Amino acid sequence: MPKDDKVYLTHMLELAQRVRDKVSGVTREQFDSDDNLQLAVTHLIQTIGEAARMVSPAGRAAVPALPWNAITGMRHHIVHDYLNVDVDIVWQTATTRMEELIAALRGTGTGT
Repeated sequence: MPKDDKVYLTHMLELAQRVRDKVSGVTREQFDSDDNLQLAVTHLIQTIGEAARMVSPAGRAAVPALPWNAITGMRHHIVHDYLNVDVDIVWQTATTRMEELIAALRGTGTGT
């Protein structure tokens, strides 16, 4: 795996942990009423997708458990179709997919 992949995988892990921490203990109602939290979480998810986009094919192959196309696809959607970002999908991603992402990335030896 190229050295740069480790940088991006580590960044993905750190970002996923930040998403998890931001929504930890937050109810859906609180999330819906907090525009700043929605923007922060959406931005972090977008940045995870950007980092994922930079991982080489060899780096992606080293973490086959991750849905790479879905991760980068969500980034593309947030960036290019920003008027139609679905807060339900952002919430669902933040509250149900981050632990899976964190576990898979920890398995790469990225630490953190």
